[in-house]
Amino acid sequence: MSSIEQSEVVVLGWWPSMFYARVRIALAEKGINYEYVEEDLPDNKSPLLLKHNPIYKKVPVLIHKGKSICESKIIIQYIDETWKEGYPLLPSDPYLKSQAAFWADYIDKHIYKGANMVVNSKGEEMQKGVEEFLGYLKVLERELGEKPYFNGESFGFVDMALICYYSSFVASEIIGNFSIEKHCPKLAVWATQCLKRESVSKALADPKKVYDLLIAYRKKTGLEE
Repeated sequence: MSSIEQSEVVVLGWWPSMFYARVRIALAEKGINYEYVEEDLPDNKSPLLLKHNPIYKKVPVLIHKGKSICESKIIIQYIDETWKEGYPLLPSDPYLKSQAAFWADYIDKHIYKGANMVVNSKGEEMQKGVEEFLGYLKVLERELGEKPYFNGESFGFVDMALICYYSSFVASEIIGNFSIEKHCPKLAVWATQCLKRESVSKALADPKKVYDLLIAYRKKTGLEE
């Protein structure tokens, strides 16, 4: 075991991974100290990453007392169940917990896909992608309703799952020439509320830098001149 692995809590991540941001938010909300290891992705994955996530070879990975936990939503659940003291990340009620898991799963299946459709297209195809993406967001806005957070009065699991996309949302709006605030005003208010939390504001990548990365990617793939 390496000296890094001997630390009680280690996180393998990569800027600007939105999924790594989730883990940062969860650890900050719980007040947990950890050692961070930046991975050089996508082409130079470390032996540490390959050892602790041999199946997907992706970040984030949480290493707790030498044992590895992979996939951001699973990591958040592990953190909440392992460090029960402090801020609760998931509801204690089994039904509410199941609903939180459902919506977090919806976010990763549809919001990730929707944002990619905008970034990886142009012209009419992009316009169709924007409309589909906004459709997914409107479903989430209906679920949010008049609540300040998806869980009600308290910031929690579903909020963490969605707010990590914020920086890419800002970049996607510029690329796709649309406004989330115009079509989903309640989600815009919700995002502003989430960004007031120090755990969130410190974890998210700078939207401008994310935009620059996406534009560079679009130029490389011939989608942008």
